[in-house]
Amino acid sequence: MTETDSTKAPHNTGDGTASSGPKGSEHLTPPVFDQSFQQQFIDLLLWRRDVRRFRTDPIPATDIDGLIAEACLAPSVGNCQPWRFVKVNAPERRRAIRDSFERANQQALDDYEGERARLYASLKLQGMDQAPVQLAVFADEETEAGMGLGRKTMPEMLDYSAVAAVQLLWLAARVKGIGVGWVSIIEPNVVQQALDVPEHWRLIAYLCIGYPEEDHVVPELVRHGWQDRIDPRDVTLDR
Repeated sequence: MTETDSTKAPHNTGDGTASSGPKGSEHLTPPVFDQSFQQQFIDLLLWRRDVRRFRTDPIPATDIDGLIAEACLAPSVGNCQPWRFVKVNAPERRRAIRDSFERANQQALDDYEGERARLYASLKLQGMDQAPVQLAVFADEETEAGMGLGRKTMPEMLDYSAVAAVQLLWLAARVKGIGVGWVSIIEPNVVQQALDVPEHWRLIAYLCIGYPEEDHVVPELVRHGWQDRIDPRDVTLDR
């Protein structure tokens, strides 16, 4: 992934906006991330969860704007910054997307049999009914930013860049005690139509955001016996 110097990347100013960095920031001394910080960072990774159960308490709009600003610090191919965020507020738009989940979820359930089907049916796979904030993240497939750098042979890097922004938002939310749930059991074309966005915006993520009812260090799908963690050694090769 090729990008511009990180010192020129936008940064959260604390008021939900982003800037290109303080004047003369290229001469700043980089921070030292000591062992205490390193352990806290590992703890952050361990305690980030895909949240499905939310409290209905509202989240200040400035907090959401701050999370979006922090997500925009993500690396992107050619510094194209293709991420586009849509705050889904209108009840009728939320309802259309909720209906899409019901259809897609039933189709997914039909693909399983026996005990696996029973287990699937028991899982809570979305938090749309409780989460006070719903946010759709798209990748602008026709962005002119970055002038195509780094995308000639791997055009999918555009989507990967938007995914990186989602991951940063997720971690930034967890730091603030805010939970995020990524809903993938939906029909992208329905979401695109429901939100009336340009056709060249590809849906990357539909996020439910709110304060979690409870916190867990073990992923829900592990706790319920759906899928264990895979040992990193089993997915690493030496060549």
